[in-house]
Amino acid sequence: MAIAVRRIGGEKSWFCHLHRFFSTSTENAASSISDIEGEFKSLCSAGRIKEAFKTYNAEIWTDQHLFSYLIQSFIPKKSLLIAKQLHSLAITSGYYFKDKFVRNHLLNMYFKMGEIQEAIAFFNAMPMRNIMSHNILINGHVQHGDLESAIKMFDEMPERNVATWNAMVSGLIQFEFNENGLFLFREMHELGFLPDEFTLGSVLRGCAGLRASYAGKQVHAYVLKYGYEFNLVVGSSLAHMYMKSGSLGEGEKVIKAMPMRNVVAWNTLIAGNAQNGHFEGVLDLYNMMKMSGLRPDKITLVSVISSSAELATLFQGQQIHAEAIKAGANSAVAVLSSLISMYSKCGCLEDSMKVLLDCEHPDAVLWSSMIAAYGFHGRGEEAVHLFEQMEQEGVEGNDVTFLSLLYACSHNGLKEKGMGFFKLMVEKYGLKPRLKHYTCVVDLLGRSGCLDEAEAMIRSMPLEADVVIWKTLLSACRIHRNADMATRTAEEILRLNPQDSATYVLLSNIHASAKRWKDVSKLRTTMRDRNIKKEPGVSWLEVKNRVFQFSMGDKSHPMSEEIDLYLKELMEEMKLRGYVPDTATVFHDTDSEEKENSLVNHSEKLAIAFGLMNIPPGLPIRVMKNLRICSDCHVAIKLISDIHNREIIVRDTSRFHHFKHGKCSCGDYWYVVPFVSWVDVIQSYSSSRITRSAVLICLTGKPQVFVWTCRSSSDFVAYGPHGAKNALGKRCKKMFNMNHIPQNKSPSNSITFNLIDEEAEGLMDTQEVEREIKDTAVLVHNLHRRKEGSISSVVDCAFHLLLSQGENQIWNRAAPHYPPEVETDKSDIADTSVA
Repeated sequence: MAIAVRRIGGEKSWFCHLHRFFSTSTENAASSISDIEGEFKSLCSAGRIKEAFKTYNAEIWTDQHLFSYLIQSFIPKKSLLIAKQLHSLAITSGYYFKDKFVRNHLLNMYFKMGEIQEAIAFFNAMPMRNIMSHNILINGHVQHGDLESAIKMFDEMPERNVATWNAMVSGLIQFEFNENGLFLFREMHELGFLPDEFTLGSVLRGCAGLRASYAGKQVHAYVLKYGYEFNLVVGSSLAHMYMKSGSLGEGEKVIKAMPMRNVVAWNTLIAGNAQNGHFEGVLDLYNMMKMSGLRPDKITLVSVISSSAELATLFQGQQIHAEAIKAGANSAVAVLSSLISMYSKCGCLEDSMKVLLDCEHPDAVLWSSMIAAYGFHGRGEEAVHLFEQMEQEGVEGNDVTFLSLLYACSHNGLKEKGMGFFKLMVEKYGLKPRLKHYTCVVDLLGRSGCLDEAEAMIRSMPLEADVVIWKTLLSACRIHRNADMATRTAEEILRLNPQDSATYVLLSNIHASAKRWKDVSKLRTTMRDRNIKKEPGVSWLEVKNRVFQFSMGDKSHPMSEEIDLYLKELMEEMKLRGYVPDTATVFHDTDSEEKENSLVNHSEKLAIAFGLMNIPPGLPIRVMKNLRICSDCHVAIKLISDIHNREIIVRDTSRFHHFKHGKCSCGDYWYVVPFVSWVDVIQSYSSSRITRSAVLICLTGKPQVFVWTCRSSSDFVAYGPHGAKNALGKRCKKMFNMNHIPQNKSPSNSITFNLIDEEAEGLMDTQEVEREIKDTAVLVHNLHRRKEGSISSVVDCAFHLLLSQGENQIWNRAAPHYPPEVETDKSDIADTSVA
């Protein structure tokens, strides 16, 4: 025996000294075999394997159970050398030939250590095999992702038992072949095999994966029939099935009916509440679990940290982080990934990065989580840089990594880089894009104005399109005012989900932007008839460790009157800074005053006002919203951040917006270009006696717009929101060093187009002008995102911030003031000094 060990392991191998233990005679004082086995297992479990050898070496050679447990004790070491030595000892001791129990443990050992080929070779060389041998082989193939080999082995087995069926059903459901798993369960039942707790647990997970409560209720009947309703494993799986299917109440009933709850049952209850959006309930259950005396594990912590992230309760999240450290769970990848996400969603990106940096050897999951955090905060370049750093560290990205990168690129206008990453993941990394990857690419193309390319990708991709990818395209159609494509896209969405409320709302907004109130009315009638309701906007923030929630029209807050008064004063102060409420974002056919009152009471404005009243100066205000922030609130919050010199962080469904010193981190990239509203301006010109008109879009730090007219080389008038402004005309002349407006030549760093048809010597057709403005604005938008043509000297001189200040309403209100004839002050025009 000693010779065999030395031949395999070598003199220096720790295991080669085992023969010394086996050659020493030791008397054992244990009174029974069960006591010996118990003490031996206890020593091995504590890692005191040498002591176990020395104490019970004689019993090891007479009790195959002790030898089998010895094999199990060495599995965590994942050492092929030790596996070979144990194999050799089994042969020399005779266990290999005479005991099928030991042989199966050796087979299982090879699989558990990840030595697949060794396991298969061992199986083929076994002198005798039983059903358990085949079951271990099926389980081994499943554990290592080879479902095809597992199915082949299952089909070829001459004899099967419940464990065989369990292995195959569990394997199919593990790989999300839920329907196949349920079909196999039915076949198992029809052949007379009685399911056990493991069968029922697997099948219930399959029902949860399908979100098929109808099938789950049938399995529930089996549970009751076979008396497993109080089994902790089955009960937890049953509750999980109901909760995953959306029946939170039914799942809670199952858990409450259990005579006792273990950590698994609590985890099921906590995770179920998190999955159904009951995040406050998660925190309550977590406290109840601790009060019951049970110690949360890493699965518990992941659910609770994720719930804190959704609620953006930073203080609660920090407490749980501390508890994770105390519990020693802060090294688990799932916990660390949740912490990165939690700090990011609470607006603390630096703390997210600290979690990553504190990890000694971060894997692809943690890198991907941090890349996603950067993308969510609109810091696309940093996300790309982090990926490059990840590659330099030798960590290979996975499909989640590239999903995070594509998201970051789409929300930062990095079209070329995003398309490059999509190509890289396929060609270099050999990853097959999933539907979520295609959705990000469609978003990337759509935000960049490449709508035809985005639609073509959806229709040509190898996967079947879902509602999400079509809704992504529909949002792009709204941004770029493509009504025809929007209609086609909406039809696809409603074909897949006729009850999708967001689609009706988006279509209604598109019609409202075009002032097609009859179409809006029809859509609202359809929604009412089908009982489709728009999700109300809700915003919340944390103040002094308490979460306060606000919604439009809700006066239940005890400080409601004070908030309204404070907000009214704030709006007046903003108007002095040039703020004009963007009532074009209110898609109802009502008067301007009513629309303006509606805008003032948006939930995010109420939350920010409350934050300004209750959070000490100098501290950031963090607001979360369940819907996307509207353009008017975006403009307003930029002004508020500048007026009060406060950092305001708003998280909506799409991304984070960091407002500081009157600017937003998103760079206004998400903003809806107000094309349709320009029609009012053009119509106003059409009714005037202006002989020559043009619109100039300057490529400054932000794209900027103003309109001028001229009737002669010396007659120059520029228009703004309050009609003619000669001072503005004077600035324009000085800025572009010109005494008159060139008809066919654009000033430097600008794009100009005329509103007159030179050939017809008259005004252009309104639709032609609108189309030209649209094409030019898209061009300007894309140039700006690529940082081309930017100059800083004209920022003060330009009149409007296109894509930033809600020009649609400014222009609409300004248009009636454009006079047919303008009496200009010649002396003012002649003065070329900058005002």
